[in-house]
Amino acid sequence: MPPKTKGALQLVHRDVDEIKKQVDRLVQEVQSRDGSTEEAFRRCQELQMLVEKTQRTLMKLTKADEPAPVGNYDQRKQEEETRLQNIWEQVNSLSLELSPPGPSSAAAGAVSKEDNEEDDDDEDEDSSDEDDEDEDEKPAVKPPSQSDPHVYTALSDFTGEQEGDLSVQRGEVLRIVRRTADGWWLAQDANGKRGVVPKTYLKIGSGVDDEDDDDDEDDDDEDDDDDEDEEEGEELTDDQEEQSSPHSNWSTVRKALTEIDTTDVLSAMGAIPSGFRPSSLNKLLVEEGKTYRGSHYIQPELSQSQLSFSDLFLDPDSGRVRSRQVRTCVCFSLWSCRMIPSPGVGVQVLSRHVRLCAFDGSQVLSNIHTVRATYNSKNPKTWSFSPRMTGVLPSLLDGDCFLRCKSESPNLGILFELGVSFIRNSTGERGDLSCGWSFLKLTDDTGNPLPNRTCELPVNEGTPYEEEVVKEASASRGSPAGVFHQMLQNRRQPKLIVKLKSSNRRTRTQLSLLPDSLLHCLSCVPLLVLHRQLQADSLLMDRPTMQNADLIFSPVLSTFPELLDQPDLLDALRRVWRDAENNMSRAQKRDSSFLKHEFLNVYTSSVYFLLHSPSLPRHRWADPPSEEQRARVIYANGEPGEPAGPEVFVDATRQHLAFDITELTFDLLRAAR
Repeated sequence: MPPKTKGALQLVHRDVDEIKKQVDRLVQEVQSRDGSTEEAFRRCQELQMLVEKTQRTLMKLTKADEPAPVGNYDQRKQEEETRLQNIWEQVNSLSLELSPPGPSSAAAGAVSKEDNEEDDDDEDEDSSDEDDEDEDEKPAVKPPSQSDPHVYTALSDFTGEQEGDLSVQRGEVLRIVRRTADGWWLAQDANGKRGVVPKTYLKIGSGVDDEDDDDDEDDDDEDDDDDEDEEEGEELTDDQEEQSSPHSNWSTVRKALTEIDTTDVLSAMGAIPSGFRPSSLNKLLVEEGKTYRGSHYIQPELSQSQLSFSDLFLDPDSGRVRSRQVRTCVCFSLWSCRMIPSPGVGVQVLSRHVRLCAFDGSQVLSNIHTVRATYNSKNPKTWSFSPRMTGVLPSLLDGDCFLRCKSESPNLGILFELGVSFIRNSTGERGDLSCGWSFLKLTDDTGNPLPNRTCELPVNEGTPYEEEVVKEASASRGSPAGVFHQMLQNRRQPKLIVKLKSSNRRTRTQLSLLPDSLLHCLSCVPLLVLHRQLQADSLLMDRPTMQNADLIFSPVLSTFPELLDQPDLLDALRRVWRDAENNMSRAQKRDSSFLKHEFLNVYTSSVYFLLHSPSLPRHRWADPPSEEQRARVIYANGEPGEPAGPEVFVDATRQHLAFDITELTFDLLRAAR
């Protein structure tokens, strides 16, 4: 009887058992101090590579690879992932313990010298260099030399998030103990502390932004980088770009661009699914505060003199906001996404969404707007938008959007980043990943606007700040069906379908009243126009002088921007305002004074109260329990027949948070852009 064939998962299970035995044996030898430290460190590195290889093999396994049905396949695979993750952490901590010391002091230099003399047979060049350094060292700590290829300077602050990370501050000088291909280098600071630091935070040399010697430092660093490439085969072009450009607010963008190797390591560890990478636009939203949120872009923009506004004007004859034409004003619809890969096992997807903004190839030029996709389990690789439903379509699901942008860049377009928010089943860790991006340039080669049409955009890998990297379909060479095969492969490529469309006259008029740079859904335009009119009344007509910067009493101006960051409250206001408009006559709808007065009453009796209600949980992105609880509170407080107007604040059945002056006052100096 032939032996029973083992499945792929069983083979991986056997490999994990063997790796576990080797790790336990190595730990026992290190604890009992049997053998040399160098040999133990070499074996530890081999085990690290073996664990990474096994993790990659495990991530690629599917049920189809099994020769026979396997019960609880997903659970067994998840157990193997957890075992490998624990082994990886154990080997990583052991590697840091066994790593050779760096020469940060005279004593450490002596130890380093002895170690290097023992390793002369393997590393002659490195040993001779370090011996020369040790001969010149004195008992006191010597400052590292700028020409030392092992000395680097931190370009920006880095805070360690896991055990084994080394927290550094901008300008701190570090000595690199070991370089690795994954981009996480073992470094030692001036106090002797060791840990891993991403290489993208470092530049060679011991100075940061020295204005007097910029040119000399650039040349020296380039030469050092060339020598280092020849000796170790490492690419440090990212470090050179970091050094040549001054430290600015775009450090977050550069980090998102350069931390590519790190994602590969995290993917091998199982921290993120294979084929995904951290979201660049989500990184901007989280780390840059409100800079790229819609709540910031609807605020008026001050002119260069800081005494007037550059995008907010009032028509003296009609008393309304003066319309302004910008270079780019387009309406478009997110239609669907096809052949989008799933994140795989081990994670629970909380949200599938598209983040979009104005982009010129190098920087974000508008707020970052998010549209959540509709997921169908029967067709998991297809995302759709704007589902049909009764009542008001939630703005978070509305794929009909507009873009106003005043930029004159010839490369201006719309950046679409497809992403997922997930939670790991094993650790409960939450994250936001990008599974590709697309770019729609809004002008042709001659500079003319694109006509209204349907665009199929390829989904690219990497980050938007790199050159486009599209997954190419492999066609059969020399086969008669090569063209047909290539056509089939192209249909399997990830695509984002976007429709450019025209708007009616009323919509175009309303869009011309909005800020010069803004991206949002079309369904919220009427509310944005009313808010814009109230801004103009308070800032241009009701203020005593243009130089007056006192606090302005306006509950709407002080709190309305918060609604753009809480779409469920914005939808509640849309529903209440729609009901109020249905009860108005035609004459009342044409009366701007009546509309503003009615809007104030509707606003204060609905969402304004909810913003300061203790029963409403804090808004959290992609958190189903929080979203359900908020929906119940909003629905309970939005029933018809409820008291309207200021009396809601003295109603005994309602609770209110402790009063704060910011609830009622608008601070122009703090809010204006």
